[in-house]
Amino acid sequence: MSTNRLPDHEQRILDEIERALNRDRRLARRLSATRRRRRPDPARVAAYAPRTWTVVMLLAVAVALLAAGAATGEPGVIWAFAAVWPMALFAALRLWCGRSRSA
Repeated sequence: MSTNRLPDHEQRILDEIERALNRDRRLARRLSATRRRRRPDPARVAAYAPRTWTVVMLLAVAVALLAAGAATGEPGVIWAFAAVWPMALFAALRLWCGRSRSA
């Protein structure tokens, strides 16, 4: 790797680009927001609006896991159902609430 400096005209262009990026407030906000956000944002979770097919698929998987868990009694299947059911229920309620507000 070379440690030589850039030619003067290229250095001026680079400095100009850096100044323009530093003046861009929207970019600075987005970059600082991505650095700060480590935990799930509750506002984002509350604003979640699932698609119909997502809810249908989650509910279908939950019902299939419930039936398989009841038939086999396997702990892994029961735990899988326990993990999927709250997500399916939350998505269904969000879809239902969203539809009732827009109607």
